[in-house]
Amino acid sequence: MKIEDLLKTSGKISETKRLVLNLIVTANFLSEEMQEVLKPYGISSQQFNVLRILRGQKGKPANLGTIQERMVSKMSNTTRLVDKLIEKGFCQRITCPSNRRKVEITITEAGQELLKEIDPLVESMENRFSEKLTTKEITDLNNKLNELRNTN
Repeated sequence: MKIEDLLKTSGKISETKRLVLNLIVTANFLSEEMQEVLKPYGISSQQFNVLRILRGQKGKPANLGTIQERMVSKMSNTTRLVDKLIEKGFCQRITCPSNRRKVEITITEAGQELLKEIDPLVESMENRFSEKLTTKEITDLNNKLNELRNTN
């Protein structure tokens, strides 16, 4: 469906505006799809992102700054996200005995198990989304999106 039909507009839209609207609508669509996958597990996409970051640490603890810089959505309140994951038993906070201001976070076994259960569902959603494109088209689109973000 064309973006004009989706937004129910009959006016002429410039190609630049069409691009921006398509990117926003597509990002929102993907976000809603991810929320549907995660909903039965009681976690948000931001919490899922934190768990994947912690798993990527391969057993090494991470501080809040490390998590924040690796977040997909930089607007997230990392402290609040970690607090909620701790309440659910998916990660833990460790205070450094020699420097009580230094706090590190690690994923728990329950968090690892949750990711093992969710990962195939997320991968399936990602594959459904991209199945209309060839591998080359996916690579080209990824390259173009990287270029768009690096327009400083």
